[in-house]
Amino acid sequence: MVDYFRRAIEENLPWLSSFGADPTGGLTRLLYSAEWLAAQQALKQRMDQSGLETRFDQVGNLYGRLEGSRFPQQVILSGSHIDSVVNGGNLDGQFGVLAAWLAISWLKQTYGQPLRSLEVVAMAEEEGSRFPYACWGSKNIVGIANPADVATIRDAQGVRFVDAMKVCGFSLPVVPLAPREDIKAFVELHIEQGKVLETNQQSIGVVEAIVGQRRYTVTLNGESNHAGTTPMNYRHDTIYAFSRICCESTAKAKNLGDPLVLTFGKVEAYPGIVNVVAGKTIFTIDCRHTNAAELHAFSEVLEADMRRICEELGVDITIDLWMDEAPAPMDKRLVKQLISLCEKQGLSFRRMPSGAGHDAQIFAPHVPTCMIFIPSIKGISHNPAESTHPEDLAQGVRTLALMLHQLAWTE
Repeated sequence: MVDYFRRAIEENLPWLSSFGADPTGGLTRLLYSAEWLAAQQALKQRMDQSGLETRFDQVGNLYGRLEGSRFPQQVILSGSHIDSVVNGGNLDGQFGVLAAWLAISWLKQTYGQPLRSLEVVAMAEEEGSRFPYACWGSKNIVGIANPADVATIRDAQGVRFVDAMKVCGFSLPVVPLAPREDIKAFVELHIEQGKVLETNQQSIGVVEAIVGQRRYTVTLNGESNHAGTTPMNYRHDTIYAFSRICCESTAKAKNLGDPLVLTFGKVEAYPGIVNVVAGKTIFTIDCRHTNAAELHAFSEVLEADMRRICEELGVDITIDLWMDEAPAPMDKRLVKQLISLCEKQGLSFRRMPSGAGHDAQIFAPHVPTCMIFIPSIKGISHNPAESTHPEDLAQGVRTLALMLHQLAWTE
């Protein structure tokens, strides 16, 4: 079975990766681009040929359906997003789509018609790489996408979202799409995008929760002054204030330990001259945890510490919390079922959080959801060097197929 899936992956992954192949290496397939549309149309044709009933919804999500015999209105859904980041790898997102199609095709050939309907989904978008909006595909499926949020947005070249959509043959809904009520479970296979599985020589990750995220932009205002004539104790140095915030907060995050992570990702100092004390510094913070209470508690300490430090140094501070996404626990019953499957198959696996956001995070509050990770070599992702060993790719598809079989063929 693993050998079968390895051969199928070797045949189909290069084909799918050819749509949007970047001349500089990697993959660039942005929402509603010509490359995106070609990939969706080609995938639709392949699914048609494999005997699945295919359709696009209004916004461009592609489905391939295997009708159930006894409970056709109970759908087991699997897939991921078909778009990529700019100059990304060829596994993030699209491998989850390919894996779902290969798994369902194998199940159809092996077991025939399921009791419940099975569907592959190639979701229109997740990355937010072209337009300033993420998870457009999955948010429309569960009915939480507001058309007004994208009605006026444009990409970096000034192309309107609605115009790009229209060129591809789709149209912006007048009101939010009704959520699908027929999905009984959603299962997403994805590369880990970290190196925990590889480091521990484990082939499967059973995701228990996807982290919540709080993101800030912080502005410090002090006083620009001469670097030679301003004594140290007379300064209102915003770089020094930032450095204290960064060091103290990072130490506290390390002390609390996993799964909390804290990142100071972007720092801009003004005027940015070698012989001038920085009177203004702007920086970003990304804070993540799988537990909402722990995330909020740490964030409150973080904000209080920043204000205390700035008061001590005579620096003004403005804190803008512009993202506050709650953690998304996976369905406990499905997680337990997946763990049992791994144990019965003798797989080397671990229970783990997802430190990145995924479509499963959008589904989880609305539909019983679980997520399967497979290793990433050196933890590299969003990069042309993104890769996973062929045996791990095949084992991931096999595990997905066995999980879908349990969900669709048992009472």
